[in-house]
Amino acid sequence: MTGFLLRRLVGLAGTLAAASLVVFVVLEILPGDPARAILGVDAEAAAVLALRSELGLDSPAPVRYVRWVGGMLRGDFGTSWTYRIPVVDLVLPRLAVTVPLAVIAMLLSVTVAIPLGLVAARHHGHGGDLGVMAFSQAGIAMPNFWLGLLLILLFAVSLGWFPSGGFPGWRDGVGAALWALVLPAISLATVQAAILARIVRAAVLEVSRDDFVRTARAKGLSRRRTLLHHVLRNAMLPTTTVMGMQFSFLMAGTVVIESVFFLPGLGRLALQAIANRDLVVVEAVVLLLAAMVIVVNLIVDLVHRSIDPRLGESR
Repeated sequence: MTGFLLRRLVGLAGTLAAASLVVFVVLEILPGDPARAILGVDAEAAAVLALRSELGLDSPAPVRYVRWVGGMLRGDFGTSWTYRIPVVDLVLPRLAVTVPLAVIAMLLSVTVAIPLGLVAARHHGHGGDLGVMAFSQAGIAMPNFWLGLLLILLFAVSLGWFPSGGFPGWRDGVGAALWALVLPAISLATVQAAILARIVRAAVLEVSRDDFVRTARAKGLSRRRTLLHHVLRNAMLPTTTVMGMQFSFLMAGTVVIESVFFLPGLGRLALQAIANRDLVVVEAVVLLLAAMVIVVNLIVDLVHRSIDPRLGESR
């Protein structure tokens, strides 16, 4: 287990290093001058040159990359060009919004999708299966921002059960903060739940055809017990892979949903930084999201090994 974990950590570090290089190169080739964008198109050339020197933009790209990576290794993500404060002070408070939002949406997705997938598989070709597939198709076709607007109109404007937007902060109470994240989380979770329900259904149907399932049934186990204790465990291998990918999609989806619900999260910060050409913040946010995706993939590998220890024998 230790060797397996060490190999995964080395791979994680290498992937993160490659991601940092890609992020830096992509942002470097974007058109436009950040200093000119900050000062305005009518700024004098001398002022633009002075600001470029102050921001370190006059150094060669390799030097700036090494400086950026070295700073991150020390916990220094630089200083925002727009807000003139450390990037860490901008990012950390917004992580307290984005990460809980994505986690809640993931929990909602799993809570809804796994039972629906099991129902569809158990009633394959019948009414339950058709109903789940209809829900899945509708959920996949529905844009999450449009669903968010509908939820605001119904539950916030018409019924007044939930706030229409904004975030009170965790200091005002966990209940109030979670209540403000319910509608955004539902907006994010619906599409992913629809996709995951189809994955669970397909995986359960495939595993149900294996010999060990027929053996369990032949020994007298009920269909329900066989489904829950034998089929579902083996069907979770492809399902957890999709869940790991979906968490990445949820983190990316917060960029739109946070704007719809006016949440002060990481996605909204990224949009503001892009609009302001604050590349230091953009680099930090994108690399942080990439790191989260890589860590989630590591967790998925560990979950796979815990479900089926044989996976580690050939690695």
